[in-house]
Amino acid sequence: MDFQLQSFESLVETVLVWAIPLLTAITLHEAAHGWVAYRLGDATAYLQGRVTLNPIKHIDLLGTIIIPLVLLATGSPFIFGYAKPVPVSFSALRHVRRDTFLVALAGPGSNLLMAFVWSLLKLVLLLTVPGNVFLMKMVNAGILVNLVLFAFNLFPLPPMDGGRIMTSLLPPDLAEKFARIERYGFFILMGLIYVGVTSYWMRPVMMLGRWLINLFIYPLLYFLGLT
Repeated sequence: MDFQLQSFESLVETVLVWAIPLLTAITLHEAAHGWVAYRLGDATAYLQGRVTLNPIKHIDLLGTIIIPLVLLATGSPFIFGYAKPVPVSFSALRHVRRDTFLVALAGPGSNLLMAFVWSLLKLVLLLTVPGNVFLMKMVNAGILVNLVLFAFNLFPLPPMDGGRIMTSLLPPDLAEKFARIERYGFFILMGLIYVGVTSYWMRPVMMLGRWLINLFIYPLLYFLGLT
């Protein structure tokens, strides 16, 4: 009975540790897409109530609930998920190619920013309550989740954000051909994940994200005399 109680408490703690970082990560990711699109001329997401920090508006049954629960149940070292994609009418943007780039970049950019914020919170914890194991697990989860989303969404394959960025940067004729991949993009991506190819992308891009964060964190550590 004691073992079952401890297992249940451990499960609840794991859910709490990962739930807040994951929900904030996917909510701000999608809201960032919608907000930037709205500022650049497309009100589609705004009119559908998706430019909001209310996570309920962004929840996807499979990506926000089922996949994280399966990863949790199988003992995955990290919990991953996604939200409902924000609708964007790219033709409504004022400068289609430039603004497509900015709208696509907004999602991963928000995740990098959140990883930085979680890193700042970790620094605050180390200075104030370094013995709080639960909060330390949560901030570490926040950093990891956002770096994973940052790297994964930048994968250069439509319909991922990285694929849209590529489309906006390629010459128009090549961009048109590249965009045709989108209808098969999800299946291609699942195949690449299955054979492990995406790990060769994820690791270096996550390392790049950590390096960019450390560019700002290390000066703070030096200023506070913690180096």
